[in-house]
Amino acid sequence: MGHLLPLLVAGPLLGAALLVAAGRRLPRAAAETAGCAVSAGTAALALVLLLNSSPPRVEWVGAWTPVNGHSVGIVVVGDGPGLGMAALASLLTLAALAYSWHYFDEPPRRHAGSFPALMLVFQAGMCGFSIAGDLFNAFVFFELMSVVAYALTGYRIDEPRAVQGALTFAVVNSLGAYAMLMGIGLLYGRTGELAMSQIGRGLDAHGGPDALVLAAFVLVLTGLLVKAAVVPFHFWLPDAHAVAPTPVCMLLSGVMVELGVFGVWRVYGTVFDGPGGVPAADLERALVVLGTLTAVVGAVMCWYQRHIKRLLAYSTIAHTGLFLIGVGVLKPEADDGVALYVLGHAGVKAALFACAGILLDRYGSVDERALHGRARRLKGVAAMFAAGALGLAGLPPFGTALGKSVTEHAVGHALTVVYVAVSAVTAGAVLRVTARVFLGLGPRPEEHAGYETTGAGERPETRGRLTRVPDTMTVVPALLLAASVAAGVAPGLARVVAHAVNEAGSGGALTSVHWTWSGALLGLASTLAAVGLAAVAVTRPRLLAAPAWALPLRRLQSGHVGDYVAWLLVGTALLGALTLPGVLGA
Repeated sequence: MGHLLPLLVAGPLLGAALLVAAGRRLPRAAAETAGCAVSAGTAALALVLLLNSSPPRVEWVGAWTPVNGHSVGIVVVGDGPGLGMAALASLLTLAALAYSWHYFDEPPRRHAGSFPALMLVFQAGMCGFSIAGDLFNAFVFFELMSVVAYALTGYRIDEPRAVQGALTFAVVNSLGAYAMLMGIGLLYGRTGELAMSQIGRGLDAHGGPDALVLAAFVLVLTGLLVKAAVVPFHFWLPDAHAVAPTPVCMLLSGVMVELGVFGVWRVYGTVFDGPGGVPAADLERALVVLGTLTAVVGAVMCWYQRHIKRLLAYSTIAHTGLFLIGVGVLKPEADDGVALYVLGHAGVKAALFACAGILLDRYGSVDERALHGRARRLKGVAAMFAAGALGLAGLPPFGTALGKSVTEHAVGHALTVVYVAVSAVTAGAVLRVTARVFLGLGPRPEEHAGYETTGAGERPETRGRLTRVPDTMTVVPALLLAASVAAGVAPGLARVVAHAVNEAGSGGALTSVHWTWSGALLGLASTLAAVGLAAVAVTRPRLLAAPAWALPLRRLQSGHVGDYVAWLLVGTALLGALTLPGVLGA
């Protein structure tokens, strides 16, 4: 079935082309139906290929196979992790399209098929990046995904804030892409190859690591870590989430950021994991330090937000740091845990953004203070928002809980504290929003000074404020939360995920992935801590005022793209400094 792999990219691209070609002649209902159909077909194909991915399949597109051992064509790899990410991206794209069914308010001069066409191209880029077997085409799909994400973030071109957020997104991510391209050029100059596995063999044949290998490693990982919104490359993400349409936020936080972490895992395992690459101890030091920094900064900033979409964006940054720590310890069990964690988190985070979109379209605001007690009638949405918070906390039986518990067991006791604390703080922030917005608990907001960033008076994404929430907007987040729970309780799923991950990354070794009493207790502890933090925040809102030590973190999110570019350079230098000692020693 390897010959079907290119269809994961070609199918959505063809569907998007047909929607654009049809233009204004295509009724809106037909355009949205066609977009959902193409997305669903691609998701079904990804699932079928995933179920038949053992052993992994390699396909040279157009039969351009290696000549005399040198690659001359485009290679795609159909293994468990790559196809799993492609399936996740496709399913979330389908969920986002279904969520926006016949409600999304198109800007002037746009035809009905423009939004689903862009979403399909986004899906194609994510699928292509997931299965790319050579670095250059991974970069091509990386850029395709990014360019469409810029357009989707600034989709409402009549709103200056949306255009500014998209511009910041574009500049920072483009610089990351240029860094990645320069790194690929260095590797090609050393090995004369672009296929990842062949680059790895070429580096090993050359001998130990040197300055060129270090430079290539730092540049390639810079591009991937920018996409993953790892601190200090993260500043674009909250600004983009604040202005992007809700269905786009579901994809940005649900799968695109995770693809950056997946890229780090893939590139190191196939390119730099060898005697000619970067020593494992140096990668572990770099990723664990950056992951811990990302998790802590993301959690602190999440707590002090009152703009709900920014709050959720910072929680994504915090949990991305936890993913990166798991990848960084370089243990098969941790890889398995991160894979399950990503599956559970995708459903939870997409559902939370979907609920935030309902608030925006019903009340014209995503400001926690402005919405105090106004959403009491939305009992179903309140239940889903609270459930999403419990999923972030790692409460069993959510898939996030199983993945987090497996990862915690692998990373060791010291880092387990980070996992519990970050989960508690981010979940506590979401529970606080639930209590204040949906239940009206706590003093009226006029009585106390609050925390950062207003979102009052924003323009709804619908043709007007909703008087009744459409069924699609409530069914989709409910299904996403149910899928997150299924990731934790579905019989045999954890073992299948572990087998797929380790077959691709650890030579087929199989680790034991299952619920443990210690993992369940840690999940319960982080949940109780989250409830306690939320209760304190609701009853004593003065404690939400950021302390002096947190003010510099708030000031760094300046909104000025020049500042963000400077921090990108700082992050690149930091990554190099964390990796340099081992290369010098070699």
